[in-house]
Amino acid sequence: ITMSEKVLADLHHFAKGKPARFVPHPLYDNFGEKISKKEAREKLDINPDDKVILFFGFIRKYKGLDILLNALKGLKQNPSTQDIKLLIAGEFYEDEKNYQELLNDPEIKPSLILHTSFISDSEVKYYLCAADCVVQPYRSATQSGVTPLAYHFEKPMIVTNVGGLPSLVPDRKVGLIAEPDAHSIAEKISLYFELGETFFLPKLREEKKKYSWKSMTEAILKLAYF
Repeated sequence: ITMSEKVLADLHHFAKGKPARFVPHPLYDNFGEKISKKEAREKLDINPDDKVILFFGFIRKYKGLDILLNALKGLKQNPSTQDIKLLIAGEFYEDEKNYQELLNDPEIKPSLILHTSFISDSEVKYYLCAADCVVQPYRSATQSGVTPLAYHFEKPMIVTNVGGLPSLVPDRKVGLIAEPDAHSIAEKISLYFELGETFFLPKLREEKKKYSWKSMTEAILKLAYF
């Protein structure tokens, strides 16, 4: 069983003829149920009228937080996207100094909502539910644990065209696909708010049905009796 089509292709390259299937990781259900955006923002003290994008998870170089911060700088040049806030929720797993210049940039600092400490499982729902969408500006990836989280809490995603991310986030259905650079990510964030959350939600909910534990167990059984 592989969790992305890219890994399945790699497996076939190294182990030709062996039974294998791509099955997306089932959705995590240990973080609680979806709550309203209003309730989540009250908990986190976020303005209910703000446009909020979320970067969630451990902060490591390959995850491209610096690219997203530069994208936010680009969005500040456009009157229609000047009011976008970036919620950063996750611990630094490398030297925070690498990001300090961008985080302290006076052009974007007022638009940053920083929660860069440990986030317990019971708190995860507040961050996902407070956001308008989740952005994964990765430089490289096979898959991401953030994607099933976004599906579970029914949040559209903007992901970069790397590894297995695009196959898990069908473009203009579950979210939008950007190239891993600041300009492209800024364009897709702007497009997301033009289209609006309601554009994505019906298709996201339909796609979400693929991510069940039943699908995973059925695939394991089929391979076991191959």
